[in-house]
Amino acid sequence: MTAVVPPPGPPTPQGEAMVAELRWIHDMIRRDLGIALRLADEVTAGAPADEIRRGLTSLASQGPLWQLKINCLRYCRFVHAHHGIESASLFPALRAANPALGPVVDRLEADHRTVSDVLDAVEAEAAGLGGPDEPAVRGRLAAALRRLADELLPHLEYEEEHISGTLATFTGPTG
Repeated sequence: MTAVVPPPGPPTPQGEAMVAELRWIHDMIRRDLGIALRLADEVTAGAPADEIRRGLTSLASQGPLWQLKINCLRYCRFVHAHHGIESASLFPALRAANPALGPVVDRLEADHRTVSDVLDAVEAEAAGLGGPDEPAVRGRLAAALRRLADELLPHLEYEEEHISGTLATFTGPTG
């Protein structure tokens, strides 16, 4: 594990607000991942096919299968966007503000690539829900969601632990 790098200066009100926002976004990601995992377990464990079809027909946006498919796709896009913003804006600013964070940012960027691949797998499986290979898709989707949790939750914790000190010193969005 990489040691926590000391910040380059004292916290600022703007920087502390950015840390709070980062944690708020990460908490939303954690919450939604928990919901997606619960939905995956419920669908995998079992609503009968007839019940799922009826739910899709009569309550399209309320049926568990539909919710799983739509929420997985929405969630994946949100995490992709969040990581894209971090990689394009936040990480270069962190490197400039505190060069000692280089190894931390390198790891976070590698994590983003890994999580991106897992998100792509979740999206691909979610898109296959309701198709002819339904039982196999459900199993693969549940496995992909569990792998996402295994990769994403430690990443969020590591990021918060290692960049919050430097982020708290920022005076605006780019440092």
